[in-house]
Parts: sequence; structure tokens; C-alpha cells
Amino acid sequence: MKFRVTAKDGNARRGSLTLARGVVETPVFMPVGTGGAVRTVTPEEVAESGARVILGNTFHLMLRPGAEVIRAHDGLHKFMHWSGPILTDSGGFQVWSLADPRDISEQGVTFRSPFDGSKIFLGAEESMSVQQTLGSDIAMVFDDCTPYPATHQNARESMERSLRWARRCRDAHSSDQQVLFGIAQGGIYPDLRVRSLEVLEEIGFDGYALGGLSVGEPTDQMHSVLGQVTPQMPDEAPRYLMGVGRPEDILVGVRSGIDLFDCVLPTRNARNGWLYTRRGIVRLKNSAHRTDTRPVEEDCGCPACRHYSRSYLRYLFATGETLGKRLCTLHNLWFFGAFMEDIRCAVDSGTLETFSEAFLDGYIERGTNVA
Repeated sequence: MKFRVTAKDGNARRGSLTLARGVVETPVFMPVGTGGAVRTVTPEEVAESGARVILGNTFHLMLRPGAEVIRAHDGLHKFMHWSGPILTDSGGFQVWSLADPRDISEQGVTFRSPFDGSKIFLGAEESMSVQQTLGSDIAMVFDDCTPYPATHQNARESMERSLRWARRCRDAHSSDQQVLFGIAQGGIYPDLRVRSLEVLEEIGFDGYALGGLSVGEPTDQMHSVLGQVTPQMPDEAPRYLMGVGRPEDILVGVRSGIDLFDCVLPTRNARNGWLYTRRGIVRLKNSAHRTDTRPVEEDCGCPACRHYSRSYLRYLFATGETLGKRLCTLHNLWFFGAFMEDIRCAVDSGTLETFSEAFLDGYIERGTNVA
């Protein structure tokens, strides 16, 4: 891995992340292909939207189809026919969000599979083993996602457990074809976040992430943590904000110094008829669009906007046609691809503040009443 910062605008960074399977221009948004697919669309269509790196998940892939199936295909890239870089989450967040009940010990987490109820154990070493079998370009350490709300004491205990697991992940990771990122926890407490980063840097990782945000805390509190903690992250390594994907939050993250983002919102919202535009979110199922012959967004180059009207897309949803979800997913992927390209250009030209103000004026102020 090589990471190079090519421009700065305040704390915002423009850079390039070179991995074995390609160069990723940053800041970048990574579409989520949790179980080895970005739902409803092909890998080729994902690439056409401008995406150069996607995310897969250890928790889901180890349960279905299982590591042995992906090993038979010589890794996740060949299994899902994606030639670009892949980042795999460790499974820590899914254990927190999906595995209930779960038993957390120093060794790891024991839980019941949400698919068949079987008893499963996942720890630092197991997560590393699965991710190395998946063959992702970037692996994440197994962490304990701190819930919200949490007291300072509880957040500290969770953060320290994550650090002990991170050290075990570093020791267990043996692939020279895969880089490993550490994850800083600490809840909403900046002092814990900074301490977590200090220890992670002592251990030594290829990149550093902030986990456990956007888990229920107020938005202004998340933004405050980002503003205080991100500038303390190692300057020479890529910085990753996990699970945050609203455009307004991405702008705050970029302005704080974040390089990589991921979130399920663009594709999940698309499957429910919520489409992102520069003037806000279009709620496609609203009756106002029944006879609306306009595209979702006039100057968008995605297949949905080039060829189909809001009325037709609404009709597809009303009749349960899968094509509606496909086209809407493509639109949202294209929107985020273009949005991140505009951000990169703004950082390059030193106009990020002007771009952010103009974008938010249209997206939030004028976009409030978008149907």
C-alpha cells in the first residue's frame, strides 16, 4: 500500500491510495456489498458509477456462504467478479448490531447465527483468518463497538478491550498481500478516542479508522467528536470513518480530515424509493410523481435519469417490479460518485468551504420540501 496526500484545504485532504488491485482517489465513498454483492446491481454497473473500492463483511460471509466456499474460488474478488480493491469489515459492528443475545469475553464474542440459530464464536484470530481467506485488499481489526449511550467508564473498558483485540489481530495477521487498519473506539469521549489512537499507532497499522459513531448519538455530538479527534489521527496514513454516509456528514468528515467513508444508506434508501439529488431527497413513492415526466435529476448521467421519468420509476415501485430498485440503486451510486469527485476537485482548488456552503444551501435549505 502507498498513500500520498496531494493537496490540502484546511484539514481536508486530497490524496491517492495505491493498492495491489488499483489506485483509489480520496476522499472516497465505498459502496457496501455486505454479502458479496451490492444489492440489485452487477459489479460492472457499480464500477460504471465511478466506484473504485467496495466493502464486504466478515460476519455475513463467514456464515453465508462460508469461508470454505470463497476459498474454493481463490478469494472474494473471483467469487463476486470484482477486480478492484475490496475492504472487509471485521464483523465487530455486526456482532453488536445483529447478534442478540451475545456473550462478550476477553477471548471474543459467542452468539447465535441470525440465519439458522447455530452457536458461533468470533474473536480476533478468527476474524483475521476469515479476512485472509476472503483475500480483501484492506482488512479491519476485530473491535468492540461501544454502544450509545455509555458512561465514560464503560466506554473506556470497551475501548481498552478493543485495543487488546487489536494487538492480537496485528500478531495474527500474516498476509503480505493485505493491509490492516486499526479502529479507534471511545464513544463520544474525545480523550478516550485520542488515547485509543495513541496505542494503535504504537502497535502499528497501515491505516486508522474511527468506529462506533453514528450509532444513535446526536448528529452535532458526532460532528464535535470528528472535529476534535480526526486531526489527531496519523497524518501519513489513510483515515477511515466507518458507517457514515449522509452527504452533510461526509462534508463534515472531509473538512475534518477523513479520507474514506462507507454506508448502506445510499443503496438501502434506493430500494425504498428515496433518491439523492442536489436539491435534497426525492421520495419517489409520493403521489406528486405519478404523472411527473421529469428525470429524477436533470443533469445526472446515470441510466435512470438518462432514459426514464419519475413517473415510470414510481410505477415500477407501485407494481413491485425489481427494475425500479435496480435503477434507483444505480442513481444513488452515481450521485455519490459524482459528489465525491466534486469534493476532490474542491479540495484540489482550495474551494471546499465555498463548495460545501453552496451544496448545503441547495440540498438542505431549498431541498427541504422536495417531494
